[in-house]
Amino acid sequence: MNQAEIRELIPAVLAALVRRGADFASAEDAVQEALISAVETWPHTMPSDPTGWLITAAWRRFIDLTRSEAARRRRETRAADEPGPGPAVTVDDTLQLYFLCAHPSLRPASAVALTLRAVGGLTTRQIAQAYLVPEATMAQRISRAKRTVSEVRFDRPGDLSTVHRVLYLVFNEGYTGDVDLAAEAIRLARQLAAASDDPESAGLLALFLLHHARRPARVRADGSIVPLAEQDRSLWRRDLIGEGIAVLQAALARDRLGEYQAQAAIAALHADAQTAAETDWVQIVEWYDELVRLTDSPVVRLNRAVAVGEADGPRAGLAALAELDPALPRHTAAAAYLHERAGDFATATTLYVDAAAKAQTQAERDHLTLRAASLRHRS
Repeated sequence: MNQAEIRELIPAVLAALVRRGADFASAEDAVQEALISAVETWPHTMPSDPTGWLITAAWRRFIDLTRSEAARRRRETRAADEPGPGPAVTVDDTLQLYFLCAHPSLRPASAVALTLRAVGGLTTRQIAQAYLVPEATMAQRISRAKRTVSEVRFDRPGDLSTVHRVLYLVFNEGYTGDVDLAAEAIRLARQLAAASDDPESAGLLALFLLHHARRPARVRADGSIVPLAEQDRSLWRRDLIGEGIAVLQAALARDRLGEYQAQAAIAALHADAQTAAETDWVQIVEWYDELVRLTDSPVVRLNRAVAVGEADGPRAGLAALAELDPALPRHTAAAAYLHERAGDFATATTLYVDAAAKAQTQAERDHLTLRAASLRHRS
């Protein structure tokens, strides 16, 4: 059993301790200690019931972690309830753990970190490395988050939309170091979709799969960005595309449309096109109309304007863009692209330069600068 497979056992183990009366913060620490023991022990002696082994080890560690003279008698009573040998009872508490980790009193960054630690099973060091912050800083963030949720009842109903947003944030972090957060978000989204009878959970999983399928073609060897229209589609992972479309179709059949299903439908239309020229932009605009209805998001309206420019021509796209706040992120870049499509290279060049100055990442800045440079001789 590899480390990824071991991490999949974490929700059941953590939930077992919380159900037996352990506070969330101490239970989570105890589970992490048990995982370390498992990684060290199992390669030599694999237990017949891995979940039961982890529950027993974590419970014992919880008793050790909370031992004190004043509470000795109470803990001895708890110890008497220690799970005995034999197969562990299978109870899927994954969804409740997501609700705890995505508690509304937590800031998004803290909720993401706690989800990765408690449900994902990543170490504090791994999470800190992924977010490019010192391990001590991440440890404090996780510690504060655990204290916040420690008094929350385990069976308290949670907000599934908050859980979705947390996983969406995890996915969009991509990957750095030895932790691939996009892959981790997919793993967690699979758990969530299995644990909840909710088409939006399935839509979120489909969206992740369809976006992740294009990852091998998104960046050149030198680290530069490859725009969607220029990507080598033979590099796209057809297995993930097929799975994502199947998951999406099953979700849409439930007739309870949500924003993640609509986003996944747009991604599916891109994935279905054999070439950029074959993209069904008319349908994509229709799905953006649905997204606007569902979210009324300025960012969605911006993306819709670009899609209108592809479906009805760049002038129509620029007209749609003119209705939006020019201070929106990537508004200038979108305007530059549409002016380029319209053949107005001088204006596009100026806008690409302006957009590069506002870019949020170095890769995006380099891409926009190169677009400006490539158009200068044509203007």
